[in-house]
Amino acid sequence: MHDPTTANAQGPDVGTQYRSAIFYHSDEQKSIAERVTSEVQEKHYKGRKIVTEIVPAGKFYDAETYHQEYLDKNPNGYECPTHFLRW
Repeated sequence: MHDPTTANAQGPDVGTQYRSAIFYHSDEQKSIAERVTSEVQEKHYKGRKIVTEIVPAGKFYDAETYHQEYLDKNPNGYECPTHFLRW
C-alpha cells in the first residue's frame, strides 16, 4: 500500500523514485490536488503529516512495452489491492 506520510520511501524501498507525488497540468488540477490532500490530511492522517509533493508534470515518457499492464501479465507478481476492473 502507498503511504503518503513517508518522504522518498515506500516500505523498504528508499529513494526519490519512491516519493509520494501528484503531478498536475493546470492550475485547476493543482488546486484540486491541494484541496483533496488537505481533506485527506484532516480526515485520515491526524497526527501524521502527508508529505505528498504537488508538482508540475514535466515531460512524460511511456515505459517500455514489457512494463505495460505488468500486473495482468504477472498475476503472481507485486500485490496491488486496487487492481481490478471498474465499470
